[in-house]
Amino acid sequence: MAFQYEQQLTRYLAYVAQHGASDLHFTAGRYPTMRVDDVLVPIADTDILTPEDSAGLADIILIEEKQAIFRERGEVDFAYNFRDQARFRVNVYRQRGFVSVAMRLIPSKIRTIEELNLPSILHEFGRKAQGFFLLAGPAGHGKSTTLAALVDEVNHARSDHIVTIEDPIEYLFVADRAIIDQREVGADTQSFSAALRAVFRQDPDVIMVGEMRDPETIAAALTAAETGHLVLSTLHTNNAAQTIDRIIDSFPAEQQSQVRSQLAMTLTGIVSERLIPRLSGGRIPAVEILAANPAVRNLVRERKTHEIDLVIETSMDEGMMTLNRSLANLVKQREISLENAELYSLDPKELHMFLGR
Repeated sequence: MAFQYEQQLTRYLAYVAQHGASDLHFTAGRYPTMRVDDVLVPIADTDILTPEDSAGLADIILIEEKQAIFRERGEVDFAYNFRDQARFRVNVYRQRGFVSVAMRLIPSKIRTIEELNLPSILHEFGRKAQGFFLLAGPAGHGKSTTLAALVDEVNHARSDHIVTIEDPIEYLFVADRAIIDQREVGADTQSFSAALRAVFRQDPDVIMVGEMRDPETIAAALTAAETGHLVLSTLHTNNAAQTIDRIIDSFPAEQQSQVRSQLAMTLTGIVSERLIPRLSGGRIPAVEILAANPAVRNLVRERKTHEIDLVIETSMDEGMMTLNRSLANLVKQREISLENAELYSLDPKELHMFLGR
């Protein structure tokens, strides 16, 4: 049976490559399903997966140590290399007692800011010698890909020591001018916070943290940015103001004043990203861009994050951008439909105003 499931997996992964899919799902009672341009599509000419099928496919990609974690916790994250031809970020999990698998394709080539259709101001965030830069947005909307582009830009431009802390390691960097050490949580270190505590003894210049998951990780990242390092990371939030509030609110009340002060001093920028279906096929990013100028720092310090949207709107000459402005521009350029712009907008009325409707 193992050989049969291996053949099936090979066939399904070939479909992913052939159709430019971003994700692949195995769930009992459903057809094997791909995500293409953000739409779930069943793979043609396949059978509905039985519970034995989904478990068998999971067994093919689970190495022994990950199987132990899965049995203990009911879910496990890891990276999977398919015959050195493709790399996937995988989550195997239980639902209603059955095994399900979600696989995210990680492109082998790390694309540049230009190739990702992102604004050129993002180069400035990667050129900083120190500070705290965050990418925000929902899962599956390009945060890891943009983060990899920034890290690789530093890799090609500066003779720095870059340390990444990831769960799991996604993009594999090839060192150029920089030294790059990639540490995987669970394999190379116990946790994000443990790796960040240890990183100060590793002489880093740039620290990339896959995700800000807990107060300990955030506190260590802020300290690293405060002590002369460039820290790049991600957070699952909707916009810049919410990102700042989420960071501060994750701490107990008695620590929030200190965290607010650290964030005001170290923050360099926040970019919130959405990948929107493109009229010509594929997806294109819409972004909100916050650059931490003196006005932004004061708002953070003085607990006035609700005014940050106004600063972004009135600071376009500094490269800042609201999400609605970005969406409106893409509609005007006939890159995306109005319907999709409305779907991804956090304020559709304002979007219509920008479009003169």
